[in-house]
Amino acid sequence: MTKVLLALLTCAVLVGPATAAEQDAEPKALSAESMTRLMKEMIWVEGGTFLMGSNSDLASSAERPAHEVMISGFHMGKFEVSQQLFQEVMGWDDSYFAGKGYPVNNVSWTNVQRFVERLSAMTGKHFRLPTEAEWEYAARGGQLSKGYKYSGSNDINEVAWYAGNSERRLHPSGKKKPNELGLYDMTGNLWEFCHDDADMRPYPDGPRTNPLVGTFEKSGSRRPKITRGGGYEFDEDESLVFRRDGATQNVRMPDIGFRLVMIGAARYP
Repeated sequence: MTKVLLALLTCAVLVGPATAAEQDAEPKALSAESMTRLMKEMIWVEGGTFLMGSNSDLASSAERPAHEVMISGFHMGKFEVSQQLFQEVMGWDDSYFAGKGYPVNNVSWTNVQRFVERLSAMTGKHFRLPTEAEWEYAARGGQLSKGYKYSGSNDINEVAWYAGNSERRLHPSGKKKPNELGLYDMTGNLWEFCHDDADMRPYPDGPRTNPLVGTFEKSGSRRPKITRGGGYEFDEDESLVFRRDGATQNVRMPDIGFRLVMIGAARYP
């Protein structure tokens, strides 16, 4: 069992779902300054084909086999979502590690769905979580990929806060080197929710196009969700770019956050 899933079983009582007051908080209009910053930080990821997963001896059965995946173009957040933006949209922020410049943490997948719905309504844009395939494609550098084993480097210390340098705590966003696309902290700091259900069986053998395990429609499913990227308490081997993990939809952990994808628009600006 992976560390994250084990932690969910042993620690979920410490990080329960948002309170009724939090869930009912009414959003305010997004400020012009926040809208400008949000759009400026959405990085275009040109579509293309890549090898998802790995045939490495280090890969688990759930991370095999390496297989061809085609991805359509999309925008992705340069940074994990900030506490400031989350607070402005939701009216609350229960981050365990709180402070200026820090990404929001200690949020559930269910909280995130409410956030992206509100943000989309407030901006007129279509925001959502990345699919697992979109996430890995972007983490590998998309069409600019240099084949690194971590997102942006073969030296994890260049690009990530992880067990070897984090001092067991979260750090502000963007303090390490970005990857080939200009995305920060795709390895380490926080695990990042994806939209997909956490199906930990081996990948299908053969090419796929824009794969998604689950649905974008509201289904009532309570299946756990994929998390990617590793976190500040995880070691080098657990931070490899193909690593997969998962979390239940309602659990909130101090080492899990998320990153936005924006779709349905031509390259911006």
